[in-house]
Amino acid sequence: MIDLIEKKKIWLSSPHMGGAERKYVKDAFNTNWIAPAGPHILNFEKKLSALSNGFEVTALSSGTASLHLALILLGVKKGDRVLCSSFTFSASANPIAYVGARPVFIDSDIDSWNMCPILLEKAIEDSILENEKPKAIMLVHLYGMPAKIDEIMKIATKYDVPVIEDAAEALGSTYKNKPLGTFGTFGVYSFNGNKIITTSGGGALICKDKDLVEKAKFLATQARDDKPHYEHSEIGYNYRMSNICAAIGLGQLEVLEERILQKRLIKLFYKKELSSINEISFLDETEGSYSNFWLTTILLSENSTIDREQLRLHLEKENIESRPLWKPMHLQPVFKECKSYVNGVSEDLFNRGLCLPSGTNMSITDLKRVVSKIMELYEA
Repeated sequence: MIDLIEKKKIWLSSPHMGGAERKYVKDAFNTNWIAPAGPHILNFEKKLSALSNGFEVTALSSGTASLHLALILLGVKKGDRVLCSSFTFSASANPIAYVGARPVFIDSDIDSWNMCPILLEKAIEDSILENEKPKAIMLVHLYGMPAKIDEIMKIATKYDVPVIEDAAEALGSTYKNKPLGTFGTFGVYSFNGNKIITTSGGGALICKDKDLVEKAKFLATQARDDKPHYEHSEIGYNYRMSNICAAIGLGQLEVLEERILQKRLIKLFYKKELSSINEISFLDETEGSYSNFWLTTILLSENSTIDREQLRLHLEKENIESRPLWKPMHLQPVFKECKSYVNGVSEDLFNRGLCLPSGTNMSITDLKRVVSKIMELYEA
């Protein structure tokens, strides 16, 4: 029995219900709002707006759909250049391909692990010299950590290139007390099952401009014209969030602040308990940054006696899920022909970094078990 308990699965970041989700879902069933429309969507959007400095919000089927619509609304078309963080999940880059544009990948800075401002400006200058000024910047706030916003926004403003903030992993994170997602022309959140709060699947597009958000809602509901019959003057998409998913989201929003605190405490626990291992370091906040620490990440030193894969497999053997840091987009086979500006940072992070289990439904026993198994490997 003890062995079974010790070997129970510890997930990387599994969904964590707060308790009120059933109430809202039950209400949706009772009122028969089982559709991609309804009062729960409107209420969910209203509450997200309050969290986003009053920005206009449209709730969509995924963060990826939100990024896709942001590119369309910025007028990005076939052949255009879009500068994109290389160190990210493919969902940041795929929508660029959806519209037929060409991603140009920008490597990371070592402080935040996000887009390097120096390489960003170099890419913009080169593009202008080639008479192909970028149509947009796809900036990712990785693992909930704010990018170097001041520097990046200064560059974007200087060259008049709009910014889409991929804050899929960063709901609740701030920079100088301002929510991530509210610095660029558009911000995007994700509510996938592994995110800090979930709607099972879903996302949101936010923007100051009400007209742009209304256009996003129009496009997300198959671009149906205002006629008594079905008439379409533009290509639309089936991207609207369902009322049921929004009902889950309403319950999740009630525990968002608690989840952020839990994520931050998980990171602090790991950092304290693993402090005796000099070969392990952590990604920390820079000045002005407040991270939700969606996932706690570690970096093994260059002279570590254990490599990242040894550690991952050791944890896997103990039924503990961990995951390498994102493989950079400029190293992905699907994007091998794309232009990139690299400094070696993201490749090095991928080779030496690991995401530790960071689910808010982990018990202190679970956390101690992860730590003990890491210590076990280093003490062997």
